[in-house]
Amino acid sequence: MKTKSKWLSAALTLTLAFGLAGCGQSAEPSKGSGTSASSPNAEASKDTQKKTNLDFVWFSDGNEGEVMKGLLKQYEEKNPNIKVNLVEVAYADMNTKLKTMISGGNPPALARVSDTSTFFNQALDLTPYVGDPNAFAGQFMDTLKSYYVTKDKKIIAVPLDVTANGLIYNKTLFKKAGVEVPTSPDKVWTWTEFEAALKQVMDKGGAKYGLVWDFSTHRWSTLLYEFGGSMMSVDGTKATLNTDNAVKALDFFVKLHKDGVMPTSVWLGGDNPNNLFRSGTVAAHLAGNWMLSNYKTIDNFEWGVTYLPKEVTRSSVPGSKFLMGFKNTKVEKETADLIKFLSSKEANAKYATDSLFMSPRKDNAKLDYAYGKEMFEVFANELAATPAEAGADWSSELANKFQADLKTGIVEVLSGKTTSKAMLDKMNKTVDTIISESK
Repeated sequence: MKTKSKWLSAALTLTLAFGLAGCGQSAEPSKGSGTSASSPNAEASKDTQKKTNLDFVWFSDGNEGEVMKGLLKQYEEKNPNIKVNLVEVAYADMNTKLKTMISGGNPPALARVSDTSTFFNQALDLTPYVGDPNAFAGQFMDTLKSYYVTKDKKIIAVPLDVTANGLIYNKTLFKKAGVEVPTSPDKVWTWTEFEAALKQVMDKGGAKYGLVWDFSTHRWSTLLYEFGGSMMSVDGTKATLNTDNAVKALDFFVKLHKDGVMPTSVWLGGDNPNNLFRSGTVAAHLAGNWMLSNYKTIDNFEWGVTYLPKEVTRSSVPGSKFLMGFKNTKVEKETADLIKFLSSKEANAKYATDSLFMSPRKDNAKLDYAYGKEMFEVFANELAATPAEAGADWSSELANKFQADLKTGIVEVLSGKTTSKAMLDKMNKTVDTIISESK
């Protein structure tokens, strides 16, 4: 009996042991949204089980996707435990894609975004991962700070590339007219002087028009800031569209059209300013720095970049693409490490030069571009001189809510249906209502 009892006891012990071991193997592995779980398959390789997958949602405007793939490969070689999955989508589908992933409980580790305010509440707070937050943010252009540093000092994204508005001009026409452009930011034209220079290029250089201007409130606002105006107060608590300076800016814009310096066909007829400038009959184009690569193929005349005029102050208008991590992925630290690598001086310089983009880093203001090096430096200088109001306006989530109305209003003023003052008074009330309703 004693032998039988011992045998039963041993059998029971073995059964319990195997049962517990079996439960551990069949348990469903943890599936963090930004990382793949280890496979329960016993034949899965140990290397695969150790890898952390980071889903990176991405859109491309040009060749920057290929440039990014090269940087990610470099990162993976230095970090063999990391696998980055670049999920490429069209820019038009980006926000929808991210909202779907987030609402479904499966946010990506990170994404390239242009509108940080849309995902403010879902963004990963990078502050604990970057060391001294002031020193970290201090590496980037000051005008971008309001886009990614919250009012309570959280860093919710990091600038990847930056855009600026600037002045592209037809060198051939200016030379023919005997007009020299400013070669230093200390010697920029006033807007009155610039108008006179454009008229001379029209009279003596044979230009049909002096200036074309993108049909965009973003580009139009360049004039607004240069005249000392803004759309909202820096703290976003009130509208400022109907100040005397703002009215003067719009009046001057109307004057350029009435005097024939600018064609009405762009803002009132839908003509493409790019095509007009490419024709060689326009002296200058106020546009974004992305047009440098677009105009690279022009071969019927010489062109270049000079400094924007000023009235009260110098200004461009900043825009940017950002790297944003997301909450609740279980790979927050790995995501932050990747973002820090991609935004580092060396990695960001390669991304900018190979993509023909501008870097948002202060220490990358002068990069060794294979094409357009001096022109990129002029655009970077414009951003460095841009006042805080421009960044505060365009980084606000409220800005998108009234841009269509503002554009319509400018068209009505150009059409003679209303005055600058009346339209801007009306817009100011609209913006104040939007601000009030957002509280």
